Amino acid sequence: MPRPRSIFPCLPLLLLLLFASPALAGEGLDSGDTAWVIVSSALVLLMLPGLALFYAGMVRSKNVLSTSMHTFAAMAIIGVQWVVIGYSLAFGGEGKFIGGLANVMLAGITPESLSGTIPTYVFVMFQGMFAIITAALISGAVAERMKFSTYCVFILLWSTLVYDPLAHWVWGDGGWLASHGDLDFAGGTVVHLSSGITALVAALMLGKRRGYPVERMFPHNLPMTLLGAGLLWFGWFGFNAGSALASDGNAALAFTTTQTAAAAGALSWMLIEWIRVGKPSALGVASGIVAGLVVITPAAGFVTPGAALIMGLLAGLVCYSGVMLKHKLGYDDSLDAFGVHGVGGAFGAIATGVFASVGATGLIAGNPMQVWIQFVGVLAAGAYAVVVTYVLLTILKATMGLRVEQEDEIIGLDQTAHSETGYNF
Repeated sequence: MPRPRSIFPCLPLLLLLLFASPALAGEGLDSGDTAWVIVSSALVLLMLPGLALFYAGMVRSKNVLSTSMHTFAAMAIIGVQWVVIGYSLAFGGEGKFIGGLANVMLAGITPESLSGTIPTYVFVMFQGMFAIITAALISGAVAERMKFSTYCVFILLWSTLVYDPLAHWVWGDGGWLASHGDLDFAGGTVVHLSSGITALVAALMLGKRRGYPVERMFPHNLPMTLLGAGLLWFGWFGFNAGSALASDGNAALAFTTTQTAAAAGALSWMLIEWIRVGKPSALGVASGIVAGLVVITPAAGFVTPGAALIMGLLAGLVCYSGVMLKHKLGYDDSLDAFGVHGVGGAFGAIATGVFASVGATGLIAGNPMQVWIQFVGVLAAGAYAVVVTYVLLTILKATMGLRVEQEDEIIGLDQTAHSETGYNF
């Protein structure tokens, strides 16, 4: 009688078939990719409370809640706008400059719809998180003095008229910058340049905070800012590695370059302060972290870790210089939205054209034309954002007013705009 064979040698094959079956049944759906992008979407959403903490710690205590509300309002307003029309304008068509209205209210999308190897609903939510945080980043330049009602209307209009078209230009089917070979892995141009340059226009049109720069406006809670920086760093892995839209080697590369550039940016900023003023600051390290993350964002899946190290080190220097501009030129970018995100986003986009060598070729890899393509993308996106922002703010200034009353600014926006206070001692 033949001896019965053990089933254990077959277990690995049985397990493989068991866990692979959803992907096979879905005709293109990959459960691993889907799980990773869902997690990445949640990580990007976590960046919003991180941004609220980061910004709120840097303002005076009388404005801690109003500054946090800028971020949480964006989560609500743009979270709705994206589902109603934003996604459709960005990804719902194949025009050169704008999507279309095919997916208004996410019409035409079902649980069976796929974008690559992931459900389209997952792609919609992942991209929606980008739209939310881009609008929220702008608030760093207008903190402590912009009317909350005007801010809410502005980010709704700005996201519809600026962010959605730019997202289509770079990432949408038929987008004109994408068709010309512009490289933006996770949003250097679409997210950081657009929000940063918009922040500068808003700061200039609002004017300086009362007492600035004679009155020193110190951050009221730097531990809060450091916690926010840590959450931003953590969430940025979803921001960049999730932009691979797959759980694969490209996501692993983006994960690695993100970590490398963030660490290098923090180190660079710390060393610059140590050399210039004799002591490194906690705020400087937090700023350096974000600078490194911003600069690597457009390049995360296109460069090697060695290139990411160089870009991160340069990020500290470039963004530190960008922040110093406000002291030399005299404008009041309250929380350095332009100095870090605008300058860092532009530099990162152009540096991508220099260092790209994975899935694309840049200057060092023998394609100098890529630098020019990146420069055109930065110039076009920046100019478009400036013009539309100026028009929107001009209209809102004439109709709603941009700035709170002087008495409200003195008392603090927590009480005057929200009837609350951050601290009751």
